[in-house]
Amino acid sequence: MTTQRIAVIGAGAIGGFYGIQLAKAGHAVQFLLRSDFSVAREHGLRLESARLGDHHVDPQHIFAAVEAMQPCDWVLVSAKTTSNPCLAPLINRVAAQGARVLLLQNGLAVEDELRPLLRDDLHLLGGLCMVIVHRVAAARIEHSAGGRLSVGYHSGPPGHSAGSELAACATLFDGTAIDLVPMVDLAQARWQKLLVNIPFSGLSVLLDSGTRKLLDLPETCTLLRELMEEVAAGAAVCGQTLPPDSVEVAWASTDRPDYYPSMYLDFHARRPLELHAMYAAPLREVARAGGQMPKVEMLYQTLRFIDERNQQMAASAA
Repeated sequence: MTTQRIAVIGAGAIGGFYGIQLAKAGHAVQFLLRSDFSVAREHGLRLESARLGDHHVDPQHIFAAVEAMQPCDWVLVSAKTTSNPCLAPLINRVAAQGARVLLLQNGLAVEDELRPLLRDDLHLLGGLCMVIVHRVAAARIEHSAGGRLSVGYHSGPPGHSAGSELAACATLFDGTAIDLVPMVDLAQARWQKLLVNIPFSGLSVLLDSGTRKLLDLPETCTLLRELMEEVAAGAAVCGQTLPPDSVEVAWASTDRPDYYPSMYLDFHARRPLELHAMYAAPLREVARAGGQMPKVEMLYQTLRFIDERNQQMAASAA
């Protein structure tokens, strides 16, 4: 195995989890932290997993600024999409010539919006994370289940094929516990993940509930299903006709132990919600194509209201 130098920008639960898996496989991984930096710099970064085992990252691999980091062959970006306007300068600074940038974020069109801000020599890939992992304390991550990573190629300099870049990504994750699945159509895959993200993320916040209670109550269970079907119809309007069993597969994936989506956790920590990428962007694309998603629109507008109020309360408490 050829050791790769990797930067993880936004080493929270998702970035920390995947970065640590790569570090365990022998790669040189540098973690960029913000809010947890002081704790991580003193005690390191810790991942706890009953299935994959615990792992501790030494403080020497923890950084607060990209200027202190070495140029990297790969840049894993897992910061919240609310930070995207500020991410490009960090990526451009830490990425070596011809490096690959893997965007581990939810939502739609995140690669399209970031691409114009990146250097022309960089490759951009998108990754969809099928994992239940959360930050239980400062610089401490707990993994509950999953870990599969679906990756698609977005764009890059001339002379490189999507197939070769996806093969390089698969090689990167060789020797890890991660099941990496190459994707031919990144946009379609993002719509497929929105089938679950849009209903469960929003309703968990609005109803202050974990996923199990949402599924157990017949009325909310029905609403979840209707939202899924509306998202699938919206994808079709945009020319992304999903496989016929997509809703059934997405629905089956929700049969898991109770969990709280990251949007729920962000709301209760009074962090801004990822409403643009998760709701506004899909609604915009459907409207451009001449369609509507009325239930998703209502969910989005309600979330905007309570997110703004939540941010005002956070500012008052600061």
